[in-house]
Amino acid sequence: MMDRRQWIGMTLGAGAALGLGPHLAFALAPGSLIVRSIPSSGESIPVVGLGSSATFRSVAESDDAKGLGDVLKAMVERGATVFDTAPSYGASEEVAGRLAREFSLTKKLFWATKVNVAPRGGGSADPAAARAQVEDSFRRFGVETIDLIQVHNLGDVPVQLGILKELKAAKRVRYIGVTSTSKEQYGELARVMRAEPLDFIGVDYAVDNRSAEETILPLALEHKIAVMVYVPFGRTRLFQRVGERPLPGWAADFDAATWAQFFIKYVLGHPAVTVVTPATSKAKHMVDNLGGGIGRLPDADTRRKMAEFVDALPQA
Repeated sequence: MMDRRQWIGMTLGAGAALGLGPHLAFALAPGSLIVRSIPSSGESIPVVGLGSSATFRSVAESDDAKGLGDVLKAMVERGATVFDTAPSYGASEEVAGRLAREFSLTKKLFWATKVNVAPRGGGSADPAAARAQVEDSFRRFGVETIDLIQVHNLGDVPVQLGILKELKAAKRVRYIGVTSTSKEQYGELARVMRAEPLDFIGVDYAVDNRSAEETILPLALEHKIAVMVYVPFGRTRLFQRVGERPLPGWAADFDAATWAQFFIKYVLGHPAVTVVTPATSKAKHMVDNLGGGIGRLPDADTRRKMAEFVDALPQA
C-alpha cells in the first residue's frame, strides 16, 4: 500500500514519461470521477471539487498566487468542476476569478460562493450590504450567473436567503442554500432545512467529526437537499493523527491508495453527500484528492470499521 507521496510521484512521473505533463498525468489512473445528482434539479456534478479556505486562501494572499492556476487546471483537466469559496476567504474569490479567466476555465467551473454580512455572533444583516457583497462575487468571477450561493453560517437567514431567492427567481443564481460549520447551530440548521426550499447545505464532516450523521445528513436525504462537505481532513488534523502510519491493507478493498483518498472516501460513502471540497494550494494534492472520487466507495460496515480505526489513533 502506497503513501500519499509515493502515489503522487508515481502518477506524475508516469504522465511526464508519456509527455502528458503533470496536469494530465492523473488521467492515467483507472476509472472516471464519480458524479452525483443535485436532488432539486437532477443535474449531475463530480463528487470531488476544490475549496479555497486554509492554504488556498494563504497562497491567494501571497505574492506567489500564480501556482493556484495549476491547481484549477489539474482539477478541470480531470473532469472536476466545483469550486467553493466565500467573500470572507480573503483574496480567494478575486484570485480564482482572475486565474480562471487567464486559463480559459471560467465556463468550465461550477462556481459556489456564500453571502453573510450579519454581525459575527448574530444580528441583523443590512440588505444593501448583502446585495453589494453578492455583486462583488459576480464581478470577481466574471460571470452573469453564479451556480450556487449559500448563506454562510446561518447569518440572518430571513434577510439573506430572501435575497438569494430573488436572485434565483431572476435566474442570476441557479442554486441556493445555507451553511453551518458549528455543531451548536445544527438545531437551527435543521429548522431551516425543514422550512425553506433549499437546493444545498454546506457542513463540516470527516471520519473523526461525525456529528452531521446524527440528524443533518438523514434530514438532507429526507428533504432532497444536496450536501456540500467541507474540511474532510479536519484541516490537517487527520494527517497529524495518522502520521507516518501505512494505510491498512483493507483500504484497497475500496480503492484508497493514500490517506487523503481514505478520508475522502469515508465522506463520500454516505449517501447524502453530493460533493466534497477539500482546500489545497498544490496541484499534486488536487490530483491525489480526486482519486478519492474514483473507484469503489466503502459500504456502511466498512465505514464503521474506518471510523473505529481512526478513533483508536492518538489525538492530534
